[in-house]
Amino acid sequence: MDKLVIEGGKPLSGTIVIQGAKNAALPILAASMLASGTSTIEHVPELLDISVMLSILRELGCQAEHKDGTVVVQTEKAHSPHVPEALMRQMRSSIFLMGPLLARFGEAKVYQPGGCAIGERKIDLHLQGLQALGAEIEEEGNVIICRAKELQGADIHLSFPSVGATENIMMAAVLAKGRTTISNAAREPEIQDLQNFLIQMGAKIIGAGTDTITIDGVEELSPCRYRVIPDRIVTGTMMVAAAVTRGNVTLLKTQPAHLTSLIHVMRRAGVQITIDDDIIMISNSGRPKALERVVTSPYPAFPTDLQSQLMVLLSLADGVSVLKETIFEGRFMHVGELTRMGADIRVDLNAAFIRGVKRLYGATVEATDLRAGAALVIAGLAANGRTIVEQVHHIDRGYDRIEETLSHLGASISRYSPVTNN
Repeated sequence: MDKLVIEGGKPLSGTIVIQGAKNAALPILAASMLASGTSTIEHVPELLDISVMLSILRELGCQAEHKDGTVVVQTEKAHSPHVPEALMRQMRSSIFLMGPLLARFGEAKVYQPGGCAIGERKIDLHLQGLQALGAEIEEEGNVIICRAKELQGADIHLSFPSVGATENIMMAAVLAKGRTTISNAAREPEIQDLQNFLIQMGAKIIGAGTDTITIDGVEELSPCRYRVIPDRIVTGTMMVAAAVTRGNVTLLKTQPAHLTSLIHVMRRAGVQITIDDDIIMISNSGRPKALERVVTSPYPAFPTDLQSQLMVLLSLADGVSVLKETIFEGRFMHVGELTRMGADIRVDLNAAFIRGVKRLYGATVEATDLRAGAALVIAGLAANGRTIVEQVHHIDRGYDRIEETLSHLGASISRYSPVTNN
């Protein structure tokens, strides 16, 4: 397995352009299955998860090419509603294909998805939503088969604003007969991006970004060209990295409105943030301030996907901070690794109590999931000495060559791959 080697203690400085959003690109690629023909998706990052999704599309009979940030998907020869188990186990987002396959073929055969081990993430809401649209669902072990001769619009209330369930229902409902209303829908920017893509294909949808989405089904959709939004989590990660290293970094082609909660929290911690249209400038010359209470919640509140990165900033703050995680119960696995680097953190149920220290120290640590891995890289950038981050494949699921991005900002970071004997 690859590892990252970081020589810490260097302030980040410079300008970078933010990559396209993984969590927007994946459902959009799945949605391309809803129309027969060629769709062109721009600003798609080169990530492990994207590669897996393209492999799945090829297994379903599509042609899919990814070059220079643009994916071209040809779906006219798609013939199979069966997503291979081996590929589903590599990536949780493969579950997005249930809605499109059901809408196009009247059937979808999938398996319980894999992905990061950050806690229990059931797909009950996905299945309940598809059942409400008229799907019959059979479950045998980890095999899930959905069938529907004809999908019918329905009023669907989600007991929790699940992003994945909202998106799966949207994609199935665009070709259902009649009107579908999703209440207590997730409000994330990635859902708005999916809505915009579906509208470009000819769908009739309003309401994404609010808690109620209304969809009037159409008979068919057409392929299109579309550009994916910037990745707000990668943006946030780079913002925290700049602050933790006491650097001065400019981020281009961002969407600051998607990061209101993080910007507010970081300013409370004393970080200087300047916004100019789609540009975010971060500078920090001193020790951050402790924060009495930060709670992760569904968008637009503070995102769980930035909790581990913020914890690194707070581990160096002056005073005691409290971080409460309300989304995933397994999202504190990075705490043990940070404490090995000198952080003073105590976890009690779903709350982390962080007593800031003056410095962190390099160590060999292991990325247990995507965002935990990003946090350990940030900690390594700020630490005295050398940090080795192992299990880098987790990080590669969401960050397009993170070592190259950070090197461009002056970080001393290199990737090492094991030598294999042929």
